[in-house]
Amino acid sequence: MGQTTDVAIVGAGVIGCAIAYHLCQTGARVIVLDRAEIAAEASGAAAGLLSPLGNLHRPGAFTDFAMASWSRYSELIPTLEEASGVQVGYARLGSLRTASGAEEVEKLRQRMNTWQAMGWQLSWLTGEEAREREPLLSPDVDAAVHAPLESSILSPNLTRAYAGASRALGATFIEHTQVTAIQVEHSRLQGVYTASGETISCQHLVLAAGAWSADWSEWLGFSIPIAPVRGQMLSLRQPASPLRSILGGNSIYLIPKPDNTIYAGATHEHVGFDKRVTAEAMAKILSNTLHLAPDLGNASIVNFWAGLRPGSPDGYPILGKAPGWENVILATGHTSMGFELSAVTGQTIAELITTGRTPELIQSFGIERFL
Repeated sequence: MGQTTDVAIVGAGVIGCAIAYHLCQTGARVIVLDRAEIAAEASGAAAGLLSPLGNLHRPGAFTDFAMASWSRYSELIPTLEEASGVQVGYARLGSLRTASGAEEVEKLRQRMNTWQAMGWQLSWLTGEEAREREPLLSPDVDAAVHAPLESSILSPNLTRAYAGASRALGATFIEHTQVTAIQVEHSRLQGVYTASGETISCQHLVLAAGAWSADWSEWLGFSIPIAPVRGQMLSLRQPASPLRSILGGNSIYLIPKPDNTIYAGATHEHVGFDKRVTAEAMAKILSNTLHLAPDLGNASIVNFWAGLRPGSPDGYPILGKAPGWENVILATGHTSMGFELSAVTGQTIAELITTGRTPELIQSFGIERFL
């Protein structure tokens, strides 16, 4: 028993689903396989920030890539919602990135100058002005940068919206299916075998397996340097006077969500495939939260969870052709920016497959930089 498709995608997280959507728009036949289900891992646990500023440190290839992706969401999200029927909770909340003490204030001012040079619309606020905008802010906050365009989404919903829009265009999703072997002829991957005994034959294969991408190293004949990075988070009930903006500072971010909660996080831990929620991490998140917004000390804890991000050695994604293979494409290693980068990752990987040429936006992110 078997199926044939133009492109098989391994991984139904936000990256795999975004690639499926953009490929289906070209008319390609697509099958997406996942050992669990859509948005089961990092894409279901993520904070849901469309807020790239914290990861933009200087002009260059990554900044160009991130900005190109982020700029698409205001038009892309309504299209996905209409096609899929899934509401993604998109809210342009704006953010306040805060600083306390003279040294941190100067660092923040320098970062603001860098961000403005990239074209961001920003304003500088004194601590008093920041508290007028967000009264929950600590009196210790001396300054803040207001970025009115930064946004939030519900991460599982955006992943499912990509998947639903892909299905509407003809994609097939096969969940709870483990790939157990590959079928090879010379330097071409002809298909994959699954634990259920099914064979999926394909013209191209995209590896978008997130933190589990390195499992393919032996099959493909080279090391895929992806390791899990645990992120722990918790959510609090909104107080009577609710938080309205995304807050960042003191190694914490706070994100208001449509269900009357505030997400607080997140840790970055190299502990292997360990998804436990730990008391130490929860205590640290709560401590940092209360340092930034002391009045949240009376807020009730709603939930806590952990996810495993796909981390690369330099923190940038691995995108492009797999060395030694004619038809295998890598799309992994987005670490904590899978959602910010999903729009252009989907578009550029689809372009690579349909044209055979690596788009300029992702030429700096091939795996060759590690080999």
